[in-house]
Amino acid sequence: MLNTTDAIVLSLQPHSDKAHVLHAYTRAGGRVNYMVYGLGRKNTAGKYSPLSIVQLTADERSIRTAQLSFVPMTTVTDPYKRTIALFISEVLYHVLRHPMPDEPMFDFIAQAIQALDEAEEPQNFHIDFLIGLAAKLGFAIPEDDALMAVVPHTRTERQKKLRDLCAYFEEHVETWQDPKSLNILTEVFD
Repeated sequence: MLNTTDAIVLSLQPHSDKAHVLHAYTRAGGRVNYMVYGLGRKNTAGKYSPLSIVQLTADERSIRTAQLSFVPMTTVTDPYKRTIALFISEVLYHVLRHPMPDEPMFDFIAQAIQALDEAEEPQNFHIDFLIGLAAKLGFAIPEDDALMAVVPHTRTERQKKLRDLCAYFEEHVETWQDPKSLNILTEVFD
């Protein structure tokens, strides 16, 4: 049976010479993994860049069609935003593990993607996103917590707050792994 749903791309990983595994967060089914075939053509693979929003028609295992709904264009051209998008998609890949629909979570992420695309000064975007994500996941950071007290203005403050947030997520998320893109992110905002 074919179903159509909006999906946020978390990652696309090679599976074989002819197939990839798409990890996505969908409006209708939460976290899902699909086989994608025939990505040899340039234009097709671009649909599946991290944090792209696509409308998928798929059965339980593979995608039949994919229509691009929204690509955060500045994440393609802006190295800062691209690094933030990779970091966010990696965080979501590790945190959102359940195949259960959660429309408020989907809407939160979709709105954040659009906000990142429009942000003029994105240097604290990923920090604000993690704070909002923690609240959506049910372990909001208390207002009196030191993590909420300081808005980082310098590279050192930003790096410390980001590492503290990652430690906070590690305490609350069983499947948490520090994102590999964390070091790249801290270097980009040097």
